[in-house]
Amino acid sequence: MEPSATGRNISTTQPNSYPKDRGKEPRSFYLIYNRTMKIQEITPIHKGKIFSLETVNIAMPTGPIKTYERVNHPDSVSILPLDEDGNIWFVNQYRIGSEGELLELPAGVMEGGEDPLSSAQREIREEIGMAARSWQPLGSLYLAPGYCTEINHIFLAEHLYSAPLSPDEDEYLTIVKIPCDEILNHLKKEAIKDCKSIAALGLFLLSPRLSV
Repeated sequence: MEPSATGRNISTTQPNSYPKDRGKEPRSFYLIYNRTMKIQEITPIHKGKIFSLETVNIAMPTGPIKTYERVNHPDSVSILPLDEDGNIWFVNQYRIGSEGELLELPAGVMEGGEDPLSSAQREIREEIGMAARSWQPLGSLYLAPGYCTEINHIFLAEHLYSAPLSPDEDEYLTIVKIPCDEILNHLKKEAIKDCKSIAALGLFLLSPRLSV
């Protein structure tokens, strides 16, 4: 171990060091010390219909307390419906964040008492009027971990059949079917801009298509 420019001991054998001419500590220095960041206090400041806003006080590795704002959001699900003709089912819907329509996979927020799979089985029926006999979890991911708690759980749904449920009263959706072999072209053309849908499609294209 050698003393750093700040007087702290750091390993000179750690990989991924910054170039010396940049005048910075090796990257491993930040990885080691960031692990000691700890939440000290969480204070709710606003409660909305779906999510709440809170302040989070975090003790920095060097001692000071820094305050962040965080969205406390329920977890959600995304579904990749694949029919027997090799089409993936999407929905077009208006999103206030984009101030326009986005092409997305069916998705929604988990309701109280639901597990990810039961939530996905409900959402697919509400959004595209279909159910599935085979379900395969593809993965789970944070949508915006810098300021939001929401985790999105992604499922592949196969062997579809008609089983509609009433959609939410504020949902105005148009169903779009895209052949599986055209998905990469849609991604390259940036026709799909919804991040959770892009992540789900990536996991699908990289994973074995097995049913559970």
